[in-house]
Amino acid sequence: MNCTIEPSQMRGRATAPSSKSYTIRALIAAALGCGTSQLYNPLYSDDTLAAIDVLTNLGVVITHKNGLLIVRGGSPVPSQKPLNCRDSAATLRFMAAICAALPGISILEARPGLARRPITPLLEILKTMGADYVYESNRIVVFGGDLRGGLYTIKGDLSSQFISALLLIAPLVREDVAYQLDTMPRSRPYIEMTIETMHNFGVQVNTTTDFTLFKTSPQAYHPAGICIESDWSSASYLLAIGAIIGEITVEGLNLLSIQGDKILIQILQKMGAAILPDSNSVTVRPARLHAIKFDMSHCIDLLPTVAIAAATADGTSYLSGIARARLKESNRVRAICEGLIQMGIQVEERPDMLIIHGGEPRGATINSFDDHRIAMAFAVLGLKTGNTTITGAECVSKTFPSFWDTIQSLGGKIRIENG
Repeated sequence: MNCTIEPSQMRGRATAPSSKSYTIRALIAAALGCGTSQLYNPLYSDDTLAAIDVLTNLGVVITHKNGLLIVRGGSPVPSQKPLNCRDSAATLRFMAAICAALPGISILEARPGLARRPITPLLEILKTMGADYVYESNRIVVFGGDLRGGLYTIKGDLSSQFISALLLIAPLVREDVAYQLDTMPRSRPYIEMTIETMHNFGVQVNTTTDFTLFKTSPQAYHPAGICIESDWSSASYLLAIGAIIGEITVEGLNLLSIQGDKILIQILQKMGAAILPDSNSVTVRPARLHAIKFDMSHCIDLLPTVAIAAATADGTSYLSGIARARLKESNRVRAICEGLIQMGIQVEERPDMLIIHGGEPRGATINSFDDHRIAMAFAVLGLKTGNTTITGAECVSKTFPSFWDTIQSLGGKIRIENG
């Protein structure tokens, strides 16, 4: 599917979709708790539906009712069917760990794009804990069982999802478990979100203030009723529209959230946009933006959004801490560079930095590389420049299925072409 975008006068109010990260974490915690949990305001997207399908195949009963997910958890068991994680990295990585704790054999499958992303370091740690695995192309066979407690040393620069996966299974181990990181972790807010979710389901994790040591004792997850908050990552595209095109109010945002991508409002404000927060919303008014220097290490999913804002800014922006973005749904560093160059913006790529020389972007055909964040970020830029076509535009369904409808409701002039 291609989406052609013309210059648009954008203005209005929109509600941010629910958090993918919180929805998947809550689904897993609820599945592990003996009893019935209610998840209010969950996100329904490709990634969360992948998690629901996998948990259902493990024997967890999940029902949908009026925007509510009811999860009857307690005793997941290995499935005779392959567990299709689709393109959801969180589902694949978290469920690899869960399956390692289930006695028996589980088979996890991934689509080619996800199969290219790293997971071996996590599998090796699980092997050290007592599980085993066979990794072949897009399939992982996990031989699960009783995992061993003890102290495990982990590289801190691994994906935060690896650390979250290990934390989720730690209470299921019959002995105390400790994870020692050799450096401070990247994307720390996502680890905090995991610990917060575990706490909401009755599990305590002890950690040092620098998040280099985590300790748990054997515990049981308990059923809970929780409301999934809105997703600051998905909201970032709407907020960026407000900063570079026309006044936008994004509703349903938790201003006290621990989500790392909440920092976008500080970034946009630093670049010159007017930010007007309210009790559960943020209004952004456009301004002539100026360049920024910023370390993206703890908010790496914001890189495409900040990059397109920098493309319209006066001066040269320096975005550091970006190396891990090469290992996302696409090589996002390369995708951003190619897209901005297509739109007439000068970009320099360094191993851990993007240097973006702001200017006047022009319309172009942008390859999304089937990456939802690339598609949505360049759509924002296309609303400013016009004459822009996003290829593979359907990929937004991974996290923001209503994205194109939302853009149109705010004044976006777009034309969808099904190829």
